[in-house]
Amino acid sequence: MALQSPQQRVNLLVEDKRWHRAVPQLELLVSRAFNTTQRFLGKETNITYPNLVFSNDRQIKKLNAHFRGRNKPTNVLTFDPTYPGEGGDIILAYETMKRESTESQRSMKSHTAHLTVHGLLHLAGHDHYHPGEARAMETLETRILCAMHFADPWKQGRRLNR
Repeated sequence: MALQSPQQRVNLLVEDKRWHRAVPQLELLVSRAFNTTQRFLGKETNITYPNLVFSNDRQIKKLNAHFRGRNKPTNVLTFDPTYPGEGGDIILAYETMKRESTESQRSMKSHTAHLTVHGLLHLAGHDHYHPGEARAMETLETRILCAMHFADPWKQGRRLNR
């Protein structure tokens, strides 16, 4: 399914149907995350036609082992575009995200919004390998999520109920 916005498009694939129950109106949330991220990044971004895949631990574990040498699931993987004009891939794992959401007492909707924005920022060239980069990326994530009416995901003890 491709989501259309006035100037951009997001390709959405839901491989694990549990996502629809866990995050009602998933397509709308993804569209909001994409459009809000684009607004914050402005012309600096080159995110065009990103593929968002809502998958599960089994699939993401295979990808993580193959591409990163880590034989375990992770919450999100982001892959840069293979060809110019493509938007790259963001893959999210249902079970890991559900567990993290429960452990942090945050709604699955807010956690999905956060990691969708996180993946989009990676596609735009942001990273968090060094402390300064991590702080800058976290600050930008927080600003984008607050614009979407979600609480700061980095503050301890705050629930994201939206």
